[in-house]
Amino acid sequence: MDPTIDLDEVLDQMIDEELEDNNDEEIIRFILESQQQLHGNTTSRSQRRRVVHRNREEGHHRLFNEYFSENPVYTEIQFRRRFCMLRHVLIRIVNALSNHDEYFQMRVDALRQKGLSPLQKCTTVIRILAYGSPADSVDEYVRIGETTTVECLERFVLGICTIFGNEYLRRPNNEDIKRLLQMGAARGFPGMLGSIDCMH
Repeated sequence: MDPTIDLDEVLDQMIDEELEDNNDEEIIRFILESQQQLHGNTTSRSQRRRVVHRNREEGHHRLFNEYFSENPVYTEIQFRRRFCMLRHVLIRIVNALSNHDEYFQMRVDALRQKGLSPLQKCTTVIRILAYGSPADSVDEYVRIGETTTVECLERFVLGICTIFGNEYLRRPNNEDIKRLLQMGAARGFPGMLGSIDCMH
């Protein structure tokens, strides 16, 4: 495109040429159509997504006080039943992801409002994975939307594979097999290896 051409001047010239050939009714119709194209018509405005103000900070404080504070509302047994892991394991995961991917760090937006905390994002994913529930099932408690939940899930899986893949996501070696067989035997399942239902 030639930088010497003034776009406003060209547009004005095109409008003038269009108006010279039309009568008053066509001029009014042309102006209305131009305004609709410029500002969008009413049907496209009514189809915009509705913003839901979730009060993320309240969600973080509730989650922290009930499960992660020095004196949490719920016991370690209740935590393990709800998250399918021990509290210190989840905290290790949250810290590792926060250090690995800035997506899992709390950020402040342009309006100086805090975003979702790493605890909210990781808790959402863990609860979904633990229960096999849909992405919008934790919205009311954790205060996180469905699309954000799906994004958290994707980034969580990538982060876990990157951070812990070499240590935990590998084939068992001879020492691992020996330890797993001993665990199975101690629980009354001698010779059993790899049954998830019997190994926890």
